[in-house]
Amino acid sequence: MSLQWLYLDLNSYFASVEQQLRPELRGKPVAVVPAITDATCAIAASYEAKAYGVKTGTMIYAAKRLCPGLICVQADHQHYIDFHHQILAEIDKYIPIEIIASIDEVACKLQGDECVEENAIALARCIKQGIKTNIGEYIRCSIGIAPNRFLAKTASNLEKPDGLQVLYASDVPARISHFVLNDLTGIGAGMLKRLNNAGIHTIEQLYALSPKHIRKIWGGVMGERYWYMLHGHEIANISTMRRTVGHSHVLEPLWRPHSKAKQVMQRLLLKAASRLRRMEYYATRMNLSLRIENGPRISSEARFHHSCDNINLMHHATDLWGNLIQKYHPALIKKIAITLHGLIKKTDIQPELFDNDNSAPQKETERYERISCAMDHINERFGRDSIMLGSLPDSVRSFSGTKVAFTKIPDLQEFNE
Repeated sequence: MSLQWLYLDLNSYFASVEQQLRPELRGKPVAVVPAITDATCAIAASYEAKAYGVKTGTMIYAAKRLCPGLICVQADHQHYIDFHHQILAEIDKYIPIEIIASIDEVACKLQGDECVEENAIALARCIKQGIKTNIGEYIRCSIGIAPNRFLAKTASNLEKPDGLQVLYASDVPARISHFVLNDLTGIGAGMLKRLNNAGIHTIEQLYALSPKHIRKIWGGVMGERYWYMLHGHEIANISTMRRTVGHSHVLEPLWRPHSKAKQVMQRLLLKAASRLRRMEYYATRMNLSLRIENGPRISSEARFHHSCDNINLMHHATDLWGNLIQKYHPALIKKIAITLHGLIKKTDIQPELFDNDNSAPQKETERYERISCAMDHINERFGRDSIMLGSLPDSVRSFSGTKVAFTKIPDLQEFNE
């Protein structure tokens, strides 16, 4: 099988951006955090911090025990998006980007002479040098080259940081036998447990399975697809459609009393509603989930006529909040997640041909939508929270901006929501 894919994985991306922007952090152990408190966890760690055992997800109080000199830096997500787009533009000088897999990973399809190993390696080196010269010397990447995207990503994990590796189908499983199963993309905690329960504990054992056996373990056709990817075959992507819009936030201790936490919920709802309108969707269901500190997760759901405006959606969110607080009486709330689903594209909504008993409420809803869109335009022009529904204390603004999930890259407009 010939080489077909080049996969680029930026190393310790958030931490590297901080070190690029702030020379005083270079060469030092850095953890990027959502808030400056020991009660949170690292969302990224520099390689100097990783050397002490600090990694993504490590609680900061534990990280400081592992690395007493750890420097915590509050995440500035707009910087990460800005660098992301600069890096995409730099890569595009050398090869078109086929897939943006995450904020720090892209995949490129090799064509013609690029599929020859020496040419693919030369191309990868040009990309690396371009990023170093034009973006920053602390923005490093590992590149994997392979017959399919799955193995190219796997190859990018063979050498970090600043690696460059070629992986042929015939090299598997020998060259990746030192990986643990969940080093492979697509094997999370749940699938790892399934594999272990089936007696599969090593890469060699996984590779030796038959397509039918692995399909049985996976519980569906995705298992068989995984077998073909692991063996170097190209598998077409399955197209997906937008199903949910939502936001979540882990609260700092000061914001955990439910009276204050309610303000966080309201801000998350307004952000989700603004995204919904920008994407031209309506929602018909809403789920509000709360994680009680030292307690369970509680949730409630509402169903309603399709809506995308701030006023109707806030009404439903406030009702859900009141019901949960009244039923469970939580003292402190650690995490809030609000999700809009049952989405309908705006273009799929059929207008009413005749007036009916519901025409007055419908006209009121349309008015609310126009008001909400006007608020969006003002915030886009003059900056986030220039106009809002209700009051927004200054201290809430610290988390009202957009955050970056590694597998979800915000549009630049989201920083005004």
